[in-house]
Amino acid sequence: MFLTCDYHTHPQGHHLRPYTVELLQPWIDQCRTKHIRSIAFTDHDRYVGGFDFAVIDQLREQNPEIEILAGIELDNDPVTSVDGLRWVEKNWDRLDFVLGSVHYFSGETEMLDRAGETRQIEARGVSGAFEQYIRELEKLVSRGHIDCLAHLDLVKIHGLSPHGYDPSQRFRPILEIAHKAGLAIEASTAGWRKAVGEQYPHTAILQTAVELQIPITTASDAHSYAQLAADYDKLAAILDRAGVTATVTFQRHKSAPVSLA
Repeated sequence: MFLTCDYHTHPQGHHLRPYTVELLQPWIDQCRTKHIRSIAFTDHDRYVGGFDFAVIDQLREQNPEIEILAGIELDNDPVTSVDGLRWVEKNWDRLDFVLGSVHYFSGETEMLDRAGETRQIEARGVSGAFEQYIRELEKLVSRGHIDCLAHLDLVKIHGLSPHGYDPSQRFRPILEIAHKAGLAIEASTAGWRKAVGEQYPHTAILQTAVELQIPITTASDAHSYAQLAADYDKLAAILDRAGVTATVTFQRHKSAPVSLA
């Protein structure tokens, strides 16, 4: 099993940096090194000021053998997500791929996944935090204008889980909502870089996604080109264990299967 797509990348990192060929080309060079055939640039919607379709078109012309998707990551940021959604609505026909993610609990202004930040989880109780996180995912799906849910069980990032936790049972309702909405979910290696020490989502959640016939993308959530396709060998083994036989690529919000045989 060989994975050839990375659909969660952040060339801007966590700063507003205008897209240039010089900024993006190292990511394409790393695609060649890692044998990635299709990449989506998915910077956070709060940094749309740095996004430039013309630069992506130029990059495509200079690297025709790599499929380069114009994308964005829409989250539930209480300050920026309304403007981010408006930008996506305006540019929907020019975008290929929109990730949807939850980084905030209702009423909070700090991201729940900050390194070492367990206060928000503990204040709600771990089980309550998981419940609120899933409610935020439901709101995200109902808002629309996304193609794929990112790091579905990100709430586990600090290594905390409810007593008697059954990942499939807890996340099955949101998977069924995603299925009804025609969304994909991503299988991401980013959790191996975090305290939880495992991929997103849990293997049992991936197995349930297979059961529900939900399309699956592969991702690294790279914030440096050096992280592109990181731990893909480990992810391939997890996907095989979960019964995933195909992932999907996207173009202009339309998915197509890619066999992993």
